[in-house]
Amino acid sequence: MIALRKVRDAWRRCDVTVRDLPLALLLAVTSLLPAFDGYETQVGDLPPRPLDALAYGVLALECFPLAVRRRWPAVCLYLVSFAFIVAELRRYHLVAGTALPFALMSAGAHLERRRRLTVIGLSAAYALMAVALDRLGSTEGPAGFVMFYLALAGMWGAGAWWRSARLAEAERRRRVAEATRAAERARIARELHDVVSHHVTAMVVQAEAARYLTAAPDRFDETLRSVTDAGRRAITDLRHLLDVLNPDHQGTGAKAPSVEDLHELVEQTRRAGQPVEFALEGTPAQPGGNAELVAFRVVQEALTNALKYAHGSRTAVGVRHGEKEITVEVSTDGTGSRAASPGGSGRGLAGLRERIDALGGDFTAAPRPDGGFVVHARIPRD
Repeated sequence: MIALRKVRDAWRRCDVTVRDLPLALLLAVTSLLPAFDGYETQVGDLPPRPLDALAYGVLALECFPLAVRRRWPAVCLYLVSFAFIVAELRRYHLVAGTALPFALMSAGAHLERRRRLTVIGLSAAYALMAVALDRLGSTEGPAGFVMFYLALAGMWGAGAWWRSARLAEAERRRRVAEATRAAERARIARELHDVVSHHVTAMVVQAEAARYLTAAPDRFDETLRSVTDAGRRAITDLRHLLDVLNPDHQGTGAKAPSVEDLHELVEQTRRAGQPVEFALEGTPAQPGGNAELVAFRVVQEALTNALKYAHGSRTAVGVRHGEKEITVEVSTDGTGSRAASPGGSGRGLAGLRERIDALGGDFTAAPRPDGGFVVHARIPRD
């Protein structure tokens, strides 16, 4: 089996002319075997003529152009058609005449330019050949000539259908590739946003607050340490993301955050000046999966937005781990002030909604009637 597979692979690597040559040789050899007398492809029903030197030249001209029927389909079709017409007018009844349907099918499938002109020219040549055969005493009759023409047209049509199907498949693959690239770009953008946005927002908010702490050295140093820590975490997370996106990376992908990571996220937000109340219910799955990762991203994005748009306002984070789903709710009173942070792009919440929809969950993010903002997510574990 392995040897057969190697032979098959080696054959597929051969040039297309080499792979098309066996059919030409088969028709040529078959035409010389007496056992196949009476199985010729011919039209006109004229009495056959014994083969002479010209007949062998016509035989070669009918068969061997099939070796280039995919590389040069027009050349193959014209040579085979010319040889077929000569054979019929000279009354050489040859099995090699079967090369014409193959040449027509290949041209219908692979000819790229002047297809309509080729069809018109060959149809005119066939009509002239039919008239000439009729004058030579053919008993085929108009119906016979028309039926033979329709059979040849059917071979061209089969090749044309094959060509259209091949082009449609190529277009489908191109669209799939474009959609895949677009989805991958969106995924990378979403991951970069999730990984970097929170840390950078915390750094900006803390750096802005540090300007007002020069009279309090202890708090000033603490704030600068928080900025440094946030920057280091951002670099670490970014490196991990780049490793995952590297095609040569051998890891299994993004690791689901643990409960400690969630506590650290809340604590980092508190150090940035945001009063956060955190409540955790239930027991997270071990090991964590997509649901845990998405729940972490929901909390991360909600806290980032709280720092940006309601800095200093009371924020409540609730995460409940159930058997079949994780529920996350982050609410902000909205009584604080807008932080001096980078403006939002709207990508974060939209990316969360896409992720949760893909998992079959529910996601809402809207202002509260009494002021503030609330983010709610239900994330199925399955």
